[in-house]
Parts: sequence; C-alpha cells; structure tokens
Amino acid sequence: MMYSSLQAFLKESSPLLAKGPVALIFVEDEVEIATTLRHHLQCGFDSVVVLMPDAFDLPQDVNAKVHRVPYDCRGAEAVPRAVNAVIAAAQPGCWLYYCYNAEYLFYPFCETRSVGEMLAFHSEERRDAMLTYVVDLYAGDLEAHPNAVSLEAAYLDKSGYYAQARKDPATGHPRERQLDFFGGVRWRFEEHIPAQSRKIDRIALFKARAGLQLLPDHTFNEQEYNTYACPWHHNLTAAICSFRTAKALKRNPGSAFEIDTFRWHNSAPFEWHSRQLLDLGLMEPGQWF
Repeated sequence: MMYSSLQAFLKESSPLLAKGPVALIFVEDEVEIATTLRHHLQCGFDSVVVLMPDAFDLPQDVNAKVHRVPYDCRGAEAVPRAVNAVIAAAQPGCWLYYCYNAEYLFYPFCETRSVGEMLAFHSEERRDAMLTYVVDLYAGDLEAHPNAVSLEAAYLDKSGYYAQARKDPATGHPRERQLDFFGGVRWRFEEHIPAQSRKIDRIALFKARAGLQLLPDHTFNEQEYNTYACPWHHNLTAAICSFRTAKALKRNPGSAFEIDTFRWHNSAPFEWHSRQLLDLGLMEPGQWF
C-alpha cells in the first residue's frame, strides 16, 4: 500500500499499529532495498513499512507486500523524528522495530522461529525493549565491489568487540545494566567515524508507550529501555548485520581512498545464519531454548 506522506500514514495506520511487530525500514540510498525488505518480511513482521524517497524503485512483488511512505531520511534528526511520530500514533504495547536499507535482523533461532514468537517470550519476561548489536558487514574484495556491499561475499569481524560503562551525565556514576558497545569497522577505522557514531548498540526492538522518545544516539528517554538485561538474569539480544558503515566509508571522499580493504586477520566470511552470531557472542539467547 502506498501513502502520500508520513502524516497520511499515521492517520490511516491505526490497525497496523495496534499490536505489531511492525518493522520501519528507512531507505537512505538505492543499495539492497529489495533484499532488506524481503529479509524482514521473512522474519514474520506483521507489517513492514518502508520510508523512502519517491525516486527509488521497488520490485512489484515487494511493493505489493509493504507499506510505502515517502520520506527523506537525510539529516541527523530525520529518523528519530519519524520513529517518534510512529510511537506517538501507535497503541501502547505495540512492538516496533527500525533499521536502514542494507541491514538485516538476526535473532536466536530465526531460521525456524518468527520475530513475533521471540517478542512474545521477551514480553513474558517483562521486557519492553531489546538490545541489538549492529554487526558491520563488508565485501571481501573492494575492487570487485567498490561500494563495499556483497551479499555473496560478505565478511564480518569475529573478534575485537568490547564494552564500557555508560555514565549518567548528571551524576558521573555508571548506569545500572547499561553499557556502550564498540567494535567492527567503526572501531578499526574510528579516525573516519565521528565520536558520537562509534557505538554499535541500538535499541531496535521496543514497545510503544506514552511519552517514549527515541534520541539521536539510538537510546531512549526511558532508561529501563536502554538496559541489556533485567536485574535477575540474562535476556535475549539480537543482531543487525549491516553494510551501512562500510558503504558510507567507501562513499565518503575523506575515507574512500584511504581504505583498500576492510579485511584483516580477524575477518571471517558471514554465513547468514544465527548460529554463527551466537557462537561469536554477538547475540544472547537468554532463557529461550
């Protein structure tokens, strides 16, 4: 279904935003739009909403299955502004998810279980949000794939990830059950990455509630939403496998000619399977077996 504007979508989308899960896909360029949408449709989202410029094309088979909203994602505030508008329009308790094109959600056992099943279990554990790690993907051969994107020959970093305590700016003390996570291409090429964009944690799955606001750093104004687990045991986490950083570094004139390859001794071919991410510790099954 196509809408004339974001405002028109919000007016007409009450049935969509009643329970979810609803995926919001923000399209920044024309790279892997269709594969991103197909992947999230296969995850089992009740609705997939794609926010993208009118000039970009969609294959007919995908176009028939998604809700297309004209939107310009450029600008630091554009995505948080749209997500917050959807939060305000959604019924409290509706599960929402957001990502960009050339990003692919993986969660434990996603090959055989739907995202709805996972979120039902997560809700039973009294969790209203889920931490996701943005795992950088990159093409192994930049001569063959100068935009750093290749689904068939994708690589990821198998180590080099770390966490630091997240301090409350008001008190200077570490916040309970909150960490800032780093690693991947953003860590190895940090001289080309603004400091505020180096973290790889994103609260990408969450329940709408009154007054909830997504902030530009991918955290929320409700601090419990920003925690990686509840106080009594580990919870589920997921991963968003993303070409976004690598393609940005190869598109940016300041870094494009400085990078001949993203591969290093800790690169590994990406297997497009949740088992690899679980084995590498890049997501957590918690108590879900």
